Amino acid sequence: MSITVEERVDQVTLDITDGVATVTIDRQHVLNAVDGATHARLNGIWSQLESDPSVRAVVVTGAGPRAFCVGADMSADAVDKTGLEYWAGLDPNGFGGLSLRTTLDVPVIARVNGYALGGGMEIVLGADIVVAASDAKFGLTEPRVGRLALDGGIHQLVRRVPYTQAMGMLLTGRKADAAEMQSMGLVNEVVPADQLDTAVRRWVDQILACAPTSVRAVKQMVTQTAHLSAQEARGLRLPALMAALDSEDSAEGVRAFQEKRPPVWPGR
Repeated sequence: MSITVEERVDQVTLDITDGVATVTIDRQHVLNAVDGATHARLNGIWSQLESDPSVRAVVVTGAGPRAFCVGADMSADAVDKTGLEYWAGLDPNGFGGLSLRTTLDVPVIARVNGYALGGGMEIVLGADIVVAASDAKFGLTEPRVGRLALDGGIHQLVRRVPYTQAMGMLLTGRKADAAEMQSMGLVNEVVPADQLDTAVRRWVDQILACAPTSVRAVKQMVTQTAHLSAQEARGLRLPALMAALDSEDSAEGVRAFQEKRPPVWPGR
């Protein structure tokens, strides 16, 4: 049975259908730029999804054909702050409450349908899987307006792609297309715009084919141990790991394999 829950507040839509949450920034009049109210709403959504065990995958995107998100809304409150004031008020979870978030143990797919610039690029850097339309454009363009990508952009990009590739973007503020970002290793798949939803759904279905407890454990293990060596990381008894090892999912997976049938995941 298909179950759908939809909420729309402060120009952000949350739709939850069959365990898949779709978060859409819908401020098309400013190319889905994020103001203070929108940032707060996004932060609230991530916190809500963290506490909802029925959610097994998240897709984040922007409304309309032109933009994923072009960062902070420079026509709103951001323009009234000095650089120091902006820096002092940074959210520990990063731009949109996602770019530096370490507590969301559900896979996040960025569905990049257009411009992903500034904070929008930082949201992409907070995702686990990136699927982009072939005409999408990426960039940390803050230096071109005298600002810095402080909400995860600088520190995340240089950790995600080769140093010279990252610095080539950071020091110039230039934009790169989806194909170039895929060649750097930041984008998983590039497709024509009219195939974007099909491609995203394919990735979602592959996640849903896996045991929910295993997927949560994988993400928590990666997120919580990035600062450790592989040997140190392996020794941590993280909550999601311990839950997965002693889960009904674990028993069902083995049983389904032995019985030569698709598993039916209890999710616990």
